[in-house]
Amino acid sequence: MAVAPHTLAHWQTQLAAGRISSRELTEQALDAAQADRVSFLAVHAQAARATADATDRLRAAGVPLPPLAGLPLSIKDLFDEAGQVTRAGSSVLASAAPAAADSTVVQRLRAAGAVIVGRTNMTEFAFSGLGLNPHYGTPRTPWDRATGRIAGGSSSGAAVSVADGAAVAAIGTDTGGSVRIPSALCGLTGFKPTARRVPMDGVLPLSPTLDSVGPLARSVACCALLDAVLAGEPWRPLPPASLAGLRLALPRTLVREGMDARVGAAFEAACGALSAAGATVVEIDVPEFAQLAHLNRAGGFIAAEAWAWHARLLETAGEAYDPRVAARIRRGASITAADYLELQQARARWIADVTSRLAEANAAAFVMPTVPIVAPPVAQLEADDEAFTRINLLMLRNPTFINFLDGCAVTLPCHRAGEAPVGLMLAAPGGQDRRLLALAAAAEAVLPARH
Repeated sequence: MAVAPHTLAHWQTQLAAGRISSRELTEQALDAAQADRVSFLAVHAQAARATADATDRLRAAGVPLPPLAGLPLSIKDLFDEAGQVTRAGSSVLASAAPAAADSTVVQRLRAAGAVIVGRTNMTEFAFSGLGLNPHYGTPRTPWDRATGRIAGGSSSGAAVSVADGAAVAAIGTDTGGSVRIPSALCGLTGFKPTARRVPMDGVLPLSPTLDSVGPLARSVACCALLDAVLAGEPWRPLPPASLAGLRLALPRTLVREGMDARVGAAFEAACGALSAAGATVVEIDVPEFAQLAHLNRAGGFIAAEAWAWHARLLETAGEAYDPRVAARIRRGASITAADYLELQQARARWIADVTSRLAEANAAAFVMPTVPIVAPPVAQLEADDEAFTRINLLMLRNPTFINFLDGCAVTLPCHRAGEAPVGLMLAAPGGQDRRLLALAAAAEAVLPARH
């Protein structure tokens, strides 16, 4: 038994009407979580049942309940939970002391009434867009399980937990696409907010400059509700938005390079649906996108900041790391303070220039494929270092533009039922989170995946 693929609003209505109890919904989630332990590093069965039972008692007594009351969610293995070890998908930290307190994210989820089913698997230390994990196994996307394809990373288990009905939504992190890539490859909606919108207290970092916390769920409305909880804001329904007269900027630069036929067909159909609903998709040059690889040639903020956190641990336990992760972290050892400061200055100019491109086009947001290819087989990536590096860079490319922009982005499923999952990404400069979510909700209503 697994949780059926419905939105948070559906389950809120079912719980309020007494058509299902939180305990029943939680048991369905636990059944699915315990059936696929590759996607979970810890399942909190006892605590989840106790929380669900307490919620059912409060509901029966007529007590007003918070917005996530009784809903089973999963959290990525980066978030501190009191009494749990935060392993970050690594065997290196398996014997570390349990966290003394909940992270701010977990505190807010608990205060909103969420039932935390467990901690999900991920790329070790969140350092890859593919989701491979040699320590605990690699979660697979539900599409084409006979082949065994990646779920995307680094929030791989988070996406599979929702796609397989082990949670109604999941909380992940996104430093270069780690919410959006697995959402796209698993047919989900994922939201990357502006960095620092959600506090990172008690979250094991990859790159504090770029790290953000976001939801993976079934709809834009689900993501908007979860984002409000994570940001500590009162819930307000998204304002209505219309596609009529809306301009969306499709970069000519890079974002469709290397695109396979299935992604190309789904993305073209999705853009056609947006146009038919009244939006204008205008192609623009964004030469700054072509400059980003050069700016990050030494490893960028991620390598520099990851090295600062990992240097001592690599010295004492480097042999226990995934070698592919360790190699990327070690690139940061050669980045000087001058390099780092120069990158900060270059980024500020880059953000200003990219933001100007959008304004000059009079566009409300960028539109592009979330990733340019469908999920590749796990075996190919495990066996071939060259393929791993090439495909990892390809998967990260488009999402990374928005992290470097300090922007916000939503990935929406845009494939037709039965086809390989494909994501369409809408993105805007930082601080426009609510406006972007409203726009995404309007787009979601006309995309092929909704019909």
